Amino acid sequence: MKTRIGIMGYGNLGRGVELAVNAAPDMELAAVFTRRDPAGVKILSEGVPVVSADAAPEWKDRIDVLILCGGSATDLPEQTPFYAQMFNVIDSFDTHARIPEHFANVDAAACKAGKIAMISVGWDPGMFSLNRVYANAVLPCGKDYTFWGKGISQGHSDAIRRIDGVKNAKQYTIPIEEALEAVRSGANPELTTREKHTRECFVVAEEGADLARIEREIKEMPNYFADYDTTVHFISEEELQRDHAGMAHGGFVFRSGATGKNGEHKHVIEYSLKLDSNPEFTTSVIVAFARAAKRMYDEGMRGCKTVLDVPPAYLSTQSGEELRAHLL
Repeated sequence: MKTRIGIMGYGNLGRGVELAVNAAPDMELAAVFTRRDPAGVKILSEGVPVVSADAAPEWKDRIDVLILCGGSATDLPEQTPFYAQMFNVIDSFDTHARIPEHFANVDAAACKAGKIAMISVGWDPGMFSLNRVYANAVLPCGKDYTFWGKGISQGHSDAIRRIDGVKNAKQYTIPIEEALEAVRSGANPELTTREKHTRECFVVAEEGADLARIEREIKEMPNYFADYDTTVHFISEEELQRDHAGMAHGGFVFRSGATGKNGEHKHVIEYSLKLDSNPEFTTSVIVAFARAAKRMYDEGMRGCKTVLDVPPAYLSTQSGEELRAHLL
């Protein structure tokens, strides 16, 4: 029997989930939930109902995993614990500093309801998190470095769009090349947050909006921009669509360490991603972990989990025998 997937929210992430689910042989899309008028939401899948988010509780026995596609700034802190009272859920919450708080809130709701919830799934947090853990375990004597970009950050762009007076926005995260090369060389530099990345924002403001206030709110936003050198450009909607319509992204995770009696042997572990479509890659990761969430639930696991709690074999459609024969 195929795993029945529900999608909550039909923006860039929701569309990516739909594509990934339709490509998965062991899954089927059961419903798409939206806060908009369902009649005005057109999806790619034929025969799949588009339902008001208010009616989601009526579907709790018809969906195996509900994938939450809201933003981390304001949506997921409320949505994930709420829907974990009714469904097995998975989200892509990516505000690193608030993950422990979010985990505690979701865990309480999921445990009380006897559900499983998986948070912070994507490529960072997510795939990058796994590589940091593996590399730390292998090279305990060393340093971690993470670089993002150059690319458009969905979470940071969403955070800008939540500012009063902002009509639309895209934000680029840009690694500082000198810092990247120093890490890659094994020099083990001491780098502050500001020395690793810059952030560049392209903002479409509403007519008559206070541009100075908007720029100040962006640059002072904690957990997003306050610790970075940030440049804000105000442009037209036409310029944004013409020059910044793409969704490419990527990044690097390094562990630079040493082994031997006196640390005489140096090692650098590097994991990199180059993504044409940030949302489509992110949702491909989410759907793989939705497969794992269903398996873990069926085995009796409950409460909140992260990518660090998932056995790799649970992500794959292949059997243990196939994995050992072809991928081990």
